[in-house]
Amino acid sequence: MWFLILLLIVVLIGLLYFISWFVNYRKSGKCPLCALEKMGVPTKLTINTDEVEDYDSGAALTPPMGWSSWNTFKQNISEELILSTAAAMRLSGLTEAGYQYINIDDCWHSSFRDENGRLQGDLGKFPSGIPAVIEKINHMGMKVGLYSSNGTLTCEDLPASLGNEAIDAKTIAEWGCEFFKYDFCHNKKISGDAPVIEGIELNRPGKAVECTLKPEDAAFTGRAQIVNIKRLPSGKAVGLLNHNAGTATFRPVVELSGKYVLTLLIYKSFNLHHEQYLQIIVNGEIHEVFAQKTKGFNATGRLQLMVDLQAGENEIVLKNPVRTLADSSYTQYSRMAREIKKATKAVSEKTGNPEKPIIFSICEWGTSLPHKWGAKAGNMWRTTHDIMPFWKSIYLIYCHNIKLYKYSKPGAWNDPDMLEVGNGKLTEDENRAHFSLWCMMAAPLVLGNDIRNFVNEDGTAVENHPVLNIVTNRDLIAIDQDPLGKAAKRVKKVSGIDILARPLANGDTALCFFNTSSKPKGLSFDLNELAEDDYLGFDTHSSYNIHELWSNEKFSTSILSASMPKHGVKVYRISK
Repeated sequence: MWFLILLLIVVLIGLLYFISWFVNYRKSGKCPLCALEKMGVPTKLTINTDEVEDYDSGAALTPPMGWSSWNTFKQNISEELILSTAAAMRLSGLTEAGYQYINIDDCWHSSFRDENGRLQGDLGKFPSGIPAVIEKINHMGMKVGLYSSNGTLTCEDLPASLGNEAIDAKTIAEWGCEFFKYDFCHNKKISGDAPVIEGIELNRPGKAVECTLKPEDAAFTGRAQIVNIKRLPSGKAVGLLNHNAGTATFRPVVELSGKYVLTLLIYKSFNLHHEQYLQIIVNGEIHEVFAQKTKGFNATGRLQLMVDLQAGENEIVLKNPVRTLADSSYTQYSRMAREIKKATKAVSEKTGNPEKPIIFSICEWGTSLPHKWGAKAGNMWRTTHDIMPFWKSIYLIYCHNIKLYKYSKPGAWNDPDMLEVGNGKLTEDENRAHFSLWCMMAAPLVLGNDIRNFVNEDGTAVENHPVLNIVTNRDLIAIDQDPLGKAAKRVKKVSGIDILARPLANGDTALCFFNTSSKPKGLSFDLNELAEDDYLGFDTHSSYNIHELWSNEKFSTSILSASMPKHGVKVYRISK
């Protein structure tokens, strides 16, 4: 009985607290319903990206191929290690097979930025500096990738790029970086809350205010509207911009083109204990401001930024598009994507050389379903958390990634993480299956093993090295790099065997039998069944030319029979 009474009291207190929050939030000029709607769909992108162009750097029309320092060496990297690995890439024949990126992952940084606020390499481990390392690797005929995170620190607690997107993009572009992995560690979610705006002032630097925009000058969409705030001198403000509720658009007219100071007059409500966020889109260019928490002693505060205005009419849109975690992630990765494009263009204009695009690798761990928005913000996106060098990890990642086949396309790829081929205690059959599955799924092929083991002391490639033979299988690589860019679909499951297929640019079809069980398995499969799936565009014939890509066996048939060891694969290229 006492328990029920106590529970009732707790519920009543909670209800009173909720009602108080709801009323006060609305009185402060915010939309409480919009704030609540985010709770049910944290991974859903509510930002409309229909009119947003793909990132499309032009540098990843096929899945990128290279090597990364992380899986094997983690924090134990140095200039000597990176340069010797690059040399091994060339001497082993990996570059000839298509691998071209040497990606230096976390821990290349010093723990502090230089006197100009720029990232710099570890002052002991990279004594020549990162630009010199990049130049040396470029002279070997390869490209270099670097790493940062969109949070306050990298995963290893080194300087990251939050708040420094522009200078970091400029730095890596000027250094000649051509691949950029952007992690999710120490991420700081963007608030869906938006400041309430009493007005906007515009003036040229050092000049008096030339134009004042009032709430009644705005055109509204969604739930955004004019709200009454008694504490403000005017008593009115632009409100309900929070949590993607709507937009307010102003169309100011100025006499001269050039730089202008845009001052937001914001309402400082009492005891705001969290940061607020607002986008100001000026003639199509996105600016972002963060209103810090406040005690609100004065009703009105100021936020300023510098913008470009044109003579005559301009457009200024106010909005906070962030409702969910997915909205926050998309906004943050899009911010760095914009800065990277600006930076590569600026370097080209400054040097007079052709623009050197940077592949932008979104490493958001699949938390907010980046396969649904990744193409708008980058060239590739991690679909899962980190891979590990054991079979269970590889298999679980495959199980998730294979379902996302329709999101891959030239310039935009699902990334099931780096290859663990040659690492841990994987068997040769598991190494082959791992590599085959990644090729079938049109995944980036980024090696994670110590490729220096592929080279003898005299500089020649180790003959018949089992791991080198796997990762240089040119027939499998051709499947991965097929210009059509359509990833494999799992078309059938038969008693422990997954059947995967993907259409190829020349009209051929790649087919993979994957034994997911821990016992040897076999099957017979009528190839004409592939015609039942429209995704494959497969035409039926009485017989097909078959090439098995591991044994190099070639034959003709319409009924394909095969047996695989546990965790083994057979991969075929089928032509008419």
